Amino acid sequence: MAQDLPQLLIIHPPLSLTHIESQLSRKFHLLRAWESEIPLDQFLTTYARSVQAMLSSPITRVNADLLRLLPALKLVATPTAGVNNMDLVECRQRGISVTPSGSAFSEDVADIAIGLLIDVHRKISAADRYVRKRLWTSKGEYPLGFKLGGIGIVGFGNIGSEVGKRLEACGCIVSYNSRRKQQALPYLFYSNVHELAANTNALIICCALTDQTHHMIKKEVLSALGREGVIVNVGQGAIIDEKELVRCLVHGEIGGAGLDVFENEPHVPQELFALDNVVLSPA
Repeated sequence: MAQDLPQLLIIHPPLSLTHIESQLSRKFHLLRAWESEIPLDQFLTTYARSVQAMLSSPITRVNADLLRLLPALKLVATPTAGVNNMDLVECRQRGISVTPSGSAFSEDVADIAIGLLIDVHRKISAADRYVRKRLWTSKGEYPLGFKLGGIGIVGFGNIGSEVGKRLEACGCIVSYNSRRKQQALPYLFYSNVHELAANTNALIICCALTDQTHHMIKKEVLSALGREGVIVNVGQGAIIDEKELVRCLVHGEIGGAGLDVFENEPHVPQELFALDNVVLSPA
């Protein structure tokens, strides 16, 4: 019986749950907090002394307020590489282990990055809407997109390296910015993102969110990217100054954006919905 299995708390279901739920259900008694009719704090109090493991999602804030309600918790697992939704210091002080996905989904994220890049440049989603609205017959041909050119990768870890392989296969000129130059790489290295933006046609954000990378992509970087430049973000939303990005897109100061992450998920700036040069995807 499920009640005899170890408990696994899930406050908000991660996107990958549909793919792994059957496997998890064979090994754990899943506590689905989001399906409960009682308030979350009451739900957690019910299992406070028994639940030792939690599966987190990017919108679950694992902080002192939450952990105070879960005194028996020993493990927080997340199916994503990012842990910026977790207070790691608080977890460490309470003896709670945190296990992100590491490189498990690096290839998948890289595929998304390339898909967003091509979609924005070639206007695939916008052209699809154009045809579905039957505008082809009334307004004629849809404007052609643009070729991929020099692409800059911000963050050359597991995801960045997979993006680089795919860009190389597409015939792109690849440059990158990272904490340090990697001597074995054949790509041009820039020590700061401003120079990288000034010398490429597009930026793909693949780095982790830290105090140093928070709002690293700001007005000066976007201005250096230019009116035809494209930015793709598959890292973390707050790496980009989202308000400044929206302003640049609305005023045509950059060419377009492909966004898989946002600063205040699941909330997306309303202004982006009306822009054909922006492609949006849930994280």
